[in-house]
Amino acid sequence: MKPTFYKWPKLTAFDAKTVGSKVVDSVGFLNALSVAVEAFDFNAETNEHVTTTGQGGIPLNDALACVSAGVGPKCNVLSRYVLREWRGEIKPYLLRDFAALVDNLLVIVYTVEAYLADPQVDTSERTEIEAGGATHVIVAVLANAGPKPPAYSPGRLVANLAGGNNDALAWDADTIRGHAQDAQAYAAEWSVVAD
Repeated sequence: MKPTFYKWPKLTAFDAKTVGSKVVDSVGFLNALSVAVEAFDFNAETNEHVTTTGQGGIPLNDALACVSAGVGPKCNVLSRYVLREWRGEIKPYLLRDFAALVDNLLVIVYTVEAYLADPQVDTSERTEIEAGGATHVIVAVLANAGPKPPAYSPGRLVANLAGGNNDALAWDADTIRGHAQDAQAYAAEWSVVAD
């Protein structure tokens, strides 16, 4: 049976204007994703992006032309940046015209069963998914360029250390310094892009 997709409500990669990775050819992207999902074993996959059966980090390098990278090389040219509101904060972002070429594409997809098992799915979303008959939920589109991004951005790292992530409570000083060095080095060279 050919997969059908529901897009996680917070996923903005398909929006006309967004921050970060963007799908620029939704037909080509969804066709390539359908083929990849049919061949993917959702019972065997766990990695840094997915930890539960029914979740999958699906490489989709056949669809690189269908996406725009979420980052570009940082520069000191003011006219190449724009202010945008993202997740409650106004920040400068590199204009999408200066996004790097996509090196690899990873799509985070859940089976509908795995997605509906999440206690954060509310009743109205559950009803919408069940009525639509989707088989899978697209949770994230990660169109990457350049070096592998660190596990945490500087802001996310600070938020985690301030109590936003229970795993961070167990980190020792060397682990914290390692994450901080990785986050700082990446942020010094790369900017997130926006439309």
